[in-house]
Amino acid sequence: MLDFTHHWLRLAGRNCVVTGAASGIGAAIAHGLAQAGARVALLDRDAAGCEKVSAALRAQGAQAIAVTCDIASEASVAAAARRVQAELGDCHALINNAGLLRPGSLADVSLDDWNAVLSINLTGYLLCAQAFSAPMRQAGAGSIVNVASISALFPQTGSGAYSASKAGVLLMSRQMAVEWGPQGVRSNAICPGMIRTALSARFYEEPGFEQKRAAVTASRRVGEPQDIADVALFLASPRSAYVNGAEIAVDGGMSSMLMDMVPRPGFNQTAQTAQTFQTAQAARA
Repeated sequence: MLDFTHHWLRLAGRNCVVTGAASGIGAAIAHGLAQAGARVALLDRDAAGCEKVSAALRAQGAQAIAVTCDIASEASVAAAARRVQAELGDCHALINNAGLLRPGSLADVSLDDWNAVLSINLTGYLLCAQAFSAPMRQAGAGSIVNVASISALFPQTGSGAYSASKAGVLLMSRQMAVEWGPQGVRSNAICPGMIRTALSARFYEEPGFEQKRAAVTASRRVGEPQDIADVALFLASPRSAYVNGAEIAVDGGMSSMLMDMVPRPGFNQTAQTAQTFQTAQAARA
C-alpha cells in the first residue's frame, strides 16, 4: 500500500524519470517519488539493479518501470524516452542523477578517463534534459533536477574530471533555467556533501573515518541518500514553482566550516569535537 503522507507535494499521478536509479541516491529518490504517488521511470546501465528497485516499488503498489539506459549514448537516451512516453506518457519531472568517478590527478589523468566522466556527468545530463524536457516545454510546465556535488564548488583533488564535470552541471543547470524558464520548465541543482552510499560504504569500515567526516560538518553527521531525496522531491514538485536556477547545498553545513578548519588557539573547536565525538561513540559501542 502506498504511503501518501507526502500528498502536500502534489506529485501524485505525475510521470517522473530518475537516472542512476539502481542504487544509492537515485534509488532513494525513486522510492520517495513512488511514495508520493508519482509514476516512476528508473533509468540505469545496471539493468539487474534497476529492475530490482523497480520491482520493489511495484510490490508496494507503485507504477514503476525499469529502463536500461546508457545516458552517454544519444541513441540509448532517445530509446528510453520513447519507452517512457509509450508506457507512462509525457514526462513531468526529470531527476538527472547518474554519475561516474574515475580517480586520477590532473597531471596524469588519461584522456579516456577524462572523457568517460564528462560523457556521463555532463553530456549525459544534457542528452536526458533535451529528450525528456521536450514534452514539458510543449506543455508549458515541468521540472528538471540536476544532482551535482559539493565538489562542483570546491575542487576534489585526485578525482580526475569529477569536479570539473560537476561544476559544468551547475552552470548548465542555470542555463537551462534561463533558456527554458519562459517555456514553463524549471531547472535546479543539488550539491550533495558527504553521503553514505553503497559505493562509499567500505570507507566507513575504517576506524574513526566516520567521526572525522562528521566533525567537518555543522550537523556533525554523515548524510544519507534520503537527505538528498527529500530535497529532490521538493524541487521536482509544483510546491517549488518559483524556485528556478537555484543551487542547493545539501551537505550538513560542511561548506560553511572553512573558518572552523583554520587553527585559532582558544577558538577552534573542530579537532576537539572530533575527538569528543569519537570518544562518545566508543563509549556507546
